[in-house]
Amino acid sequence: MESNQKQPKLEVRVKNIIEVDGLKFKDLNNSGKLEPYKDWRLSPKERAENLVSLMNMDEKIGMMLINTRKMGLSQEDKSKTSHDGVLDEAIVEKGENIFAVAKIYGTTHTIENMHLRHFIHRDNHSPAQMAEWINKMNEVAEGTRLGIPCLIASNSRNENGESIFGMNDAVGIFSTWPGTLGLAAAAMGDIKNGGDASLISEFAQIAHDEWDATGIRKGYMYMADTATDPRWQRTYGTFGEDPEFISDVIGRIIDGFQGKELGKHSIAMTTKHFPGGGARENGFDPHYAEGKWNLYPTPSSLEKYHLPPFRAAVEHGTSSIMPYYSIPSISKSTVQEFEGEDIPFEEVGFTFNHYFLQHILREKLGFKGYVNSDSGITNKMAWGQETKTEAERFAKAINAGTDLVADTNDIENLKIAIEKGWISEKRINEANVRLLEEMFTLGLFDDRTYVSPEHATEVVSTPRHWEASYEAHKKSVTVLKNSNMTLPLSAEKLGNKKVYVDVFHKDQELAATYTEQARKECKELETFTLTENHEEADIAIMFVQPKSGSYFNATPGLLELELTENKTVKALDGSEYQETTLSGIEHLKAVCDNIRNRGGKVVISVNVTLPWILGNVEPLADALVAGYDTFFKPQFEVIAGGFQPVGVLPLTLPASEEVIAVDENGDCVSPNDVPGYDKDKYMPEGLSYAYKDSDGNVYKLGHGLTY
Repeated sequence: MESNQKQPKLEVRVKNIIEVDGLKFKDLNNSGKLEPYKDWRLSPKERAENLVSLMNMDEKIGMMLINTRKMGLSQEDKSKTSHDGVLDEAIVEKGENIFAVAKIYGTTHTIENMHLRHFIHRDNHSPAQMAEWINKMNEVAEGTRLGIPCLIASNSRNENGESIFGMNDAVGIFSTWPGTLGLAAAAMGDIKNGGDASLISEFAQIAHDEWDATGIRKGYMYMADTATDPRWQRTYGTFGEDPEFISDVIGRIIDGFQGKELGKHSIAMTTKHFPGGGARENGFDPHYAEGKWNLYPTPSSLEKYHLPPFRAAVEHGTSSIMPYYSIPSISKSTVQEFEGEDIPFEEVGFTFNHYFLQHILREKLGFKGYVNSDSGITNKMAWGQETKTEAERFAKAINAGTDLVADTNDIENLKIAIEKGWISEKRINEANVRLLEEMFTLGLFDDRTYVSPEHATEVVSTPRHWEASYEAHKKSVTVLKNSNMTLPLSAEKLGNKKVYVDVFHKDQELAATYTEQARKECKELETFTLTENHEEADIAIMFVQPKSGSYFNATPGLLELELTENKTVKALDGSEYQETTLSGIEHLKAVCDNIRNRGGKVVISVNVTLPWILGNVEPLADALVAGYDTFFKPQFEVIAGGFQPVGVLPLTLPASEEVIAVDENGDCVSPNDVPGYDKDKYMPEGLSYAYKDSDGNVYKLGHGLTY
């Protein structure tokens, strides 16, 4: 099969170009001959199969691992860099930092001697510097025996938020949109107003162009998980709780980043976390042992709520799927079905789960790509395989259908598993063909090996990209409550009234920094007369940015969703401890009371990164607004009436602690596997799940006022 007859523009930096039939090809193995893998006229599959037949076992092993790789610019000791400081050549001993679960070697050694070709990029330098770094890595790769290039993956880089490892490692270099929930709030608002979710398509297209220019060709995104357990710390990385909406979004995202089919300018997507991470056991996350279970207490919840977005991902041709760490629990679930067949639960993490990966994902859903594990499944997060050796874990994952093992350079243990005969060479070859087929399709062996740093700078600084992202920030703003038409704070309502602006956060130093920033952005609008003394203010605009829990460590008790300071709560072991999600809450109350007692108005904006319980804050406000890592300035514009509010809630906010209470057996009063909008079907009599404010507004999926 001949896929492309047009001569691509080839660039080599180490090897030579050969000419055959008047056409040019890269002589990637210095043989002087045209083996099929070098022939761009052949299909990616034919080329991959030929290349795998030429590779030795060490090269195949390296191909199946992906590891975090630092840039030389992030290395303080410049003597530990190469290629004019671009590549990091430092050796990090095992355990020196959270990435070093095994000894880390320099970039050149890792490519040349360990044969790794997949790397996760987490640094945050300029587009030109990233492009140059990727070029240099490919230059080293080109010099190896077979000249196999590198493929660079990254988590999301186009959303605002506080930097969190493994979610948004990088913020503010590429066009910066609201958080994922904010994109959902904006797009759902457009749908409510008679439109569609094309804002998501525009986002994906713009982000695609920036990544493509920079040379990052693989995205660990997006989360297709349906948020069903309100205490799940990763809720902010989802598109909310509506499986139908999430399915539409995931399809649009894959089409935007990959194109209608994978090709030379695609960003290959890795949709995560199959078969949905939302069904947590009371919010605990499987990055730590307390959260290793997925629960399905509700009949048909897996098929109805959690799997649809993954079906959409497969239908739109996602290049790769990332299974979650967690284990399906037998004892805390009811039997789940898929397409009329009972699902046998094997109590191992989904990346080790043959039935889910082979039967459901490949056979039933028809997935054709490769399976990329989540980070650390052979060492830290080997749930259901805790008693096994690392080599045995590799064997279990790969035999279950995992093709690429994430965030490790552990070639030794994969090699042991193969040498002991636990993994067949046929299976290793199958995984390699899948992985290399993607690289050939992306043009990495031909005219897309190297990118232009100048072009990267130009594309990322395109004004249209930043204007579109700013528009999405404005659209994400959600008006939850507007007593007596407090908003908009139009010129006639304001007159010469003084406005006080303040930002509250869990971290008081950050609160001070953000307050300064919010006041500065407010001044730039030239709409409000600001005062820094709340006692002379007629209006207060207060931004509340709560934080709860940590991504990598379990809280001693359940994750706190109330906005509270130094609250005494019970740990799972019965002991007591203090919990704070928002510092200065007494001061917040004092300011609000002071202003309202003098006949003034209070506007509060809550940053919804989790489904907060708003009972301690909502009654203080005349108007309540939600943002989702939304910039301050667009929020001021909506508050001032310069932009009609569009956003709606992408998830339901719980009424109180009572509706998410967990009993002594660890059972939640509202089911962990059902989205907020449907929880009332399962609530005890007299309890309603969604929060109801003093005006009677119900904060459920799709709620958002306008003016």
